[in-house]
Amino acid sequence: MSNSEKFDALDEKHERNRRQRLAAIKRWADYIADNPADVWGPQQNAVVNAQLESASAADLGVEHERRVREFAESVDADRPDDDGDS
Repeated sequence: MSNSEKFDALDEKHERNRRQRLAAIKRWADYIADNPADVWGPQQNAVVNAQLESASAADLGVEHERRVREFAESVDADRPDDDGDS
């Protein structure tokens, strides 16, 4: 396998992972829309706390935080407004 083919395969894997993550986010959004906060709230807190603990343990740098923030902002910018302004 050439380097080009390896990079193509890696790009495909990253895109597949991205699609899977977005599908999971959409499933979670549907779940919280269908269930009261006292059901999904503790679950969400557990996920957020685990992510914070993991990030602290990984000791990731400022550059990683910048990339995460930029991604979150791009996803947020792509969402339609919920206040009827869209």
